Amino acid sequence: MLLISVVLAGIVVFYREIRHPEASNDRSQDRTLDKAPRSSPVTVRPDAAAPSILPQMSISQRLVEVPNPELAGQFLRMWRVSGQNLCGALRQAGIEMSEWKAASMRNRSYECYFQRVYERDEVRPLSSTFVKVRGNEMGDVLEIRAKIIGPTTDAEGRLVPAVLRMFEIIVKQACWRDFEDTLASIQNLRNVEYERFGSYLSFTREAGSGNNFNFVLGLKATSASQVRTKTYFSTERWLTTTNPRLVDSLGTSTATSCAQ
Repeated sequence: MLLISVVLAGIVVFYREIRHPEASNDRSQDRTLDKAPRSSPVTVRPDAAAPSILPQMSISQRLVEVPNPELAGQFLRMWRVSGQNLCGALRQAGIEMSEWKAASMRNRSYECYFQRVYERDEVRPLSSTFVKVRGNEMGDVLEIRAKIIGPTTDAEGRLVPAVLRMFEIIVKQACWRDFEDTLASIQNLRNVEYERFGSYLSFTREAGSGNNFNFVLGLKATSASQVRTKTYFSTERWLTTTNPRLVDSLGTSTATSCAQ
C-alpha cells in the first residue's frame, strides 16, 4: 500500500508539471531570487517615453537672434575710456577734477568736474573755467561739457597752453584721431562743430556774450540708420548677469588704447 501511494503521488506531480509549466518556472525563479545576495541592487532603466520631472525653460529669442545686416550696417563710434580713467587723466595733468562718483543719491548718473573762478564782480564771474564728465554707474561716458569765461590769451589772441591742455587731453582720451584737427580752432577761439560716425564736438562762442565759450563732446545718433544700429547694439538688450568679471569684460575698457 505504501508503494502504491508513492507511485500515485509521483504521477500526480508529473501531471501537474505538464499542465502548468508557467507556475513551475515561477517557483524556480522565486527560489533563484531567494538565493541571490540581499545587498545586490536592482537597476531600473527610466522609460524614455515617460514625462520629464525637470521644469521646462523658455529661451529668449534674443539669444538666438539672427544677425540683421540692415540694422547693424552703420559705423558708430564708442567711448574707449571709462569716466573714472578720463577724470584721472585730467587730474594727472594738473586739473583738479573731483572723484568719479554718483551725482546724487536719487539718480544713477555719475560725474566728475572741475570749477575755478579767477575773477568776478558782484553779479557774475568775469573769468572762470568749468568742465564736467558725465556718465553712468557702469563707467560709460555719456557727454563732456566745458565752459570758459574770459579765457586768458597770449599776445596773438590764442588760448594759453594751460587752458588748451584741458581740451587736448579730452580729445586724446576719446581716441578719435580726426577730432584732433579741431584743436587749432579751439586754440584760436574760433567756432568749430564737427560730427562723424555718431560722435560730435562743438566749441562755440556763447550768443550774446563776446567772451564766453561752450564746449561739448559726446555721442549722438542722428540719422535713422544710425538710430537703428545704436538700438541693435544697445547694452539694454543684453541679458543680465551676476558675474562681475563678465560685466567688466563686456563693459567699457578700463584703460585707454587708441590703437587702430
